[in-house]
Amino acid sequence: MKSVTIALGCSIQLLSLATLIQAFAPQTNNNAIMTTHHYHQQSTQIKQSTQIKQYTTQQRTQQTTTTQLYSLKPAALPLMDSGKALARSGELLIDLTSKLDLYGGGLSAAGANIRNCGDCLAQAGASARMKTATELVIDELREGSDCLREGTDKLSRAVEESEVDGNTVLKDKIGKMIVPMKQASLWLEEVGASILQKESLDVIAGHLISTGEALLLLSMTVEVLDEESDDGKLSAQRMVYASEQMILAGKELKGEKKDKPKGKSWIKG
Repeated sequence: MKSVTIALGCSIQLLSLATLIQAFAPQTNNNAIMTTHHYHQQSTQIKQSTQIKQYTTQQRTQQTTTTQLYSLKPAALPLMDSGKALARSGELLIDLTSKLDLYGGGLSAAGANIRNCGDCLAQAGASARMKTATELVIDELREGSDCLREGTDKLSRAVEESEVDGNTVLKDKIGKMIVPMKQASLWLEEVGASILQKESLDVIAGHLISTGEALLLLSMTVEVLDEESDDGKLSAQRMVYASEQMILAGKELKGEKKDKPKGKSWIKG
């Protein structure tokens, strides 16, 4: 009987010791494990979502940049040719004023403004070929517009000078140059503004074509300044070519297809 009591006491002590060990032993927290697992899942999802957003933003940026960088490239060469021809036209107009004994006056200054505008257009055309030169193109177009706007003021001064000299014929001829030059200035400014505002290519092309048409009207007034002078005729011819290339720049920007030569007209010589 005594041995049974001792065994029972030992069992009770062992149970008590096991209870104490279990009480002080670190317990597995299922809720903590679930929370940690859920946290890792959320972190992974957030990282994946962030990567997707970054890729989408980068892709959109690349598409937008590509549109801005390459949209003007088709108009680059004709715009550059237009600028070179217009600059030459202005130089010839200055030479004409020397023969008319008007060098240094308002008409001569207007010729210098036309030449400077041509230089700006040529630079804009050259910049349009590069990938990151959109801002340069806008600046050159606006500078060219300012040159023509200043040229209209010089023409108004030339009209006053002709009136003082009593040359009413020349006064009327110079006066007819003011409106088309002002129109060319306004349309050229619209080209730069349209590019800055990221308007459609059709809108930008339309402004280029309108600028070319205004230059064509201006060339007609230059041609009649002195019908006997070769410089006047050459100045008008170069301005006509400048207008044609400006219109071509607009058509190229629109993506209009060129008319293919018919028959054997493609054969040179």
